[in-house]
Amino acid sequence: MFASLKEDLKVVFERDPAVRSVFEILFCYPGFHAMVFYRMSHVLWRRKFYFLGRFVSHVGRFLTGIEIHPGAQIGRGFFIDHGMGVVVGETAEIGDNCTLYHGVTLGGTSWAKEKRHPTLGDNVIVGSGAKILGPFRVGDGSKVGSNSVVVKEVPDDATVVGVPGRVVVSGEKKSGVDLEHNKLPDPVANAVSCLMDQIRTLEARVTELTAEQNQLKAELENRQQQETV
Repeated sequence: MFASLKEDLKVVFERDPAVRSVFEILFCYPGFHAMVFYRMSHVLWRRKFYFLGRFVSHVGRFLTGIEIHPGAQIGRGFFIDHGMGVVVGETAEIGDNCTLYHGVTLGGTSWAKEKRHPTLGDNVIVGSGAKILGPFRVGDGSKVGSNSVVVKEVPDDATVVGVPGRVVVSGEKKSGVDLEHNKLPDPVANAVSCLMDQIRTLEARVTELTAEQNQLKAELENRQQQETV
């Protein structure tokens, strides 16, 4: 467990440029504190001390605002940035080098005592406020945009945004941990832009047709006047 906590310290240094010292992490980083409580509660849970595991987890939730069920499976290099409001359910599984931002929920969609929470592959980034709900897999290297609601399988190296979540980029591989979760495509903005282009084209065509109509009307009036004379 202590080796894992040492690795957790290293991860904070790697992924948060705001950190200045080990003491700052030890006393001021709720994401790190949550992992300390998770490591302890998970050991108790695996040894079937279920109440003690839940109690330690509950204390961690009270102190950090981060709720990680002791039954969850979390890999190496896990990082929670800011952390307030993060919820990780009992049957959730998180791969290596994953990053969650504040307000993320890895939630279940069933009351049955079975696998009901999502599985994150390796190198997954989940933006702030995102909800991933159900017993499906989010593929390796994928990114989930802020405030997205993901309710179905996500392939490897994909980017998901929206409510419900839609894959807008697929097969975009990047080496290492990519923290640029702000650089996400906006399919709604793209759709609106296309509609505006079509509207401008239609307006131009209407202007042309109106000019042609006025010209024909003027020619018709001239012809009628000549016939009258």
